[in-house]
This record gives sequence, structure tokens and C-alpha cells, in this order.
Amino acid sequence: MPPTPAAMPQPNGVATELLDTRYKVETPEGIDLSLRPVSLVPRALAFAIDLAIRGLLLLAVLLLLELLGKLGKGLAAIVIFMLTWWYMVLFEVLNQGSSPGKQWLGLRVVHDDGTPVGWAASLTRNLLRFVDFLPFAYGLGILSSLNHPAFKRLGDLAAGTLVVYAQTPAARPELPEAEPLRAPFSMNLSEQRAILAFAERQSGLSSARCSEVAQLLAEPLQVPPEQAQAQLNGIARGLLGPT
Repeated sequence: MPPTPAAMPQPNGVATELLDTRYKVETPEGIDLSLRPVSLVPRALAFAIDLAIRGLLLLAVLLLLELLGKLGKGLAAIVIFMLTWWYMVLFEVLNQGSSPGKQWLGLRVVHDDGTPVGWAASLTRNLLRFVDFLPFAYGLGILSSLNHPAFKRLGDLAAGTLVVYAQTPAARPELPEAEPLRAPFSMNLSEQRAILAFAERQSGLSSARCSEVAQLLAEPLQVPPEQAQAQLNGIARGLLGPT
């Protein structure tokens, strides 16, 4: 169920409209971030994966501790406590906001301002799971997620956290092999971007179309038309810098 556009609080106190499931924040350094909140179904799948992992770990540990008699029973109580209350917290804080289930699905927990989640926030959101669970089967948590534009359950609202899709770094563009060259004329930023875009898109264009486009710049490049494409590729390489 997609969220409806709504006014979302921002770190600077200015509300902005949530559109197309994008949550925009501005960092203290003045950098704009566009985060994608995660809807109910992927979050439920991630939780189910974590639940299965905890169940398997608990079963394996209990089988081993059974061999220790009374001491094993005492240790088993500690293990159950740790897996119940600290499994999520430790992974979220020490693993960039991702438990194994979230990491598998490419999700992570962050503060509302996009910064990595800390101990206090992670503890709050996970301790309040028992409230989200009420009256049964995460009833309140589901209702809260479905009615919030950023899919927040009650624990997220109290902790000031947000579950978002992890952003993967953009891959460096692939350019044709060429000797880096300097342009024979000065270029503004839009012209530099245009030459880089031409070099990056060559793999998706026919050779005839590439030559046709490149020949339009043969005169300002001061080269014969048949050399214009190679010249542009060299200039693009020079603009991109060493790889």
C-alpha cells in the first residue's frame, strides 16, 4: 500500500511533502538526501528471516547447553534473553543499521535525519516491539505502518527512526578506451557533461549514429570529421580523470 503525500517534519523544522515514497532530508553540511522508506511487506519478510535465524541459533545452542545440566539451563536463559532483546540492537548499531534479514533484502535503519542509528534509538524501537505486537500478531504495528506515509511502526515513531532501502554507490561510467586529451577550446559545465554523456552512451548507439553526432563538432574540435569521435572520447577521458 503506497503512502499518500503528507507533510513530513524535517531536521530544520520545515515540513515538506512526501511524494513518490521519497523522504528528503538535509544534512547539517547542507547535503540533500533522498531516502526510500520501506513498506510493510519487505519489513515483514526481513523480520521473518531474522526470526528464523534466531530460532535456528537458539535450537543449536540449547542442544549444546543441554549437555551441561543445571549450568546449561542457566546459560540457556541468558542466551534466550540476548537473542530476544539484543539480536536486533547489536546488528543495527554495529552493522550499519542492518540485521541479517534486512541486509539480505537491502534494508537499513537510520535516524529521521538520515544519520546512522545509535544505541538509544535502536534500544527504544526494539523494546517497543511488545507494544507493536498488541493485541496480537503485530496488530498495532501493522496499523501504524499502513497509516503512516513513511511506514513507521510505533517503535519507529518513539525512537525517531526510519527503515529505508540501502543506497548502493553509483558505478563509475564506462568510457571507450582513448588517450586523455585536452579540449582545444574552453567548455562550461553543461558542455563538459554533454561530452561525457556522449562517451558513456556510445555502447547503446550504432556506429553510424555515433559518427554522425561526433561530426557535428569536427569544426570546433579542429579535426577532420572522421577523427571527431576519437577526439571526443579522448576529451571525455581527460575530463573523467585517471581511473
